[in-house]
Amino acid sequence: MTLNASLGSSGGFVDPVQSSQSVFRSVMNALARPGSVQTVAEGVHAPSPMMTATAAVSLALFDHDTPIWIDDRFSAEPAIDTWLRFQTGAPLTSDASRAAFALIHDGAALPDFEGFAPGTPEYPDRSTTLVIQVGTLTEGPAQTLSGPGIRGTSTLRAGGLPSDFAERMQANHALFPRGVDLLLVCGAELVALPRNTLITARGA
Repeated sequence: MTLNASLGSSGGFVDPVQSSQSVFRSVMNALARPGSVQTVAEGVHAPSPMMTATAAVSLALFDHDTPIWIDDRFSAEPAIDTWLRFQTGAPLTSDASRAAFALIHDGAALPDFEGFAPGTPEYPDRSTTLVIQVGTLTEGPAQTLSGPGIRGTSTLRAGGLPSDFAERMQANHALFPRGVDLLLVCGAELVALPRNTLITARGA
């Protein structure tokens, strides 16, 4: 992982080791408790329109062995390409099906999951994790979550996602143990939706 203290002034973590560990714990807590809102406490500056949590996750999880796919909006900003390569060392790929991670600038423009790697029955971990920026994690339409890590059910209130998001997630859930995992981010906050989490639109 390309993390160097000298990069703090140019947008990386000021304290790479401690900050990276802190963000990693936040992501692990989010994955262990799907639907719970976790705050990434580590400040980091990245080119617009990359949010704080998107940048922090990138610094903590990306390295030279994790091919990254970025959507057209992010690709349109050369500074983001430069920032990702310089700060993380991760190679960028134009083939979403080869990506370990994908960065989506706006949940409303979420691509179909079929374009990403779902893993294989033998190696389900060889799948893409989607990092998706949304407008809110607390004030969107209510959707019901159930599955591992959730006692009974919980409620997701992410806003700015496609109207068929629940249906897409149900199809993804049906692939288990294959399928993609999602990290929804807004500002400095994130919510994890692993592939084994079932989402039902409220009232459906």
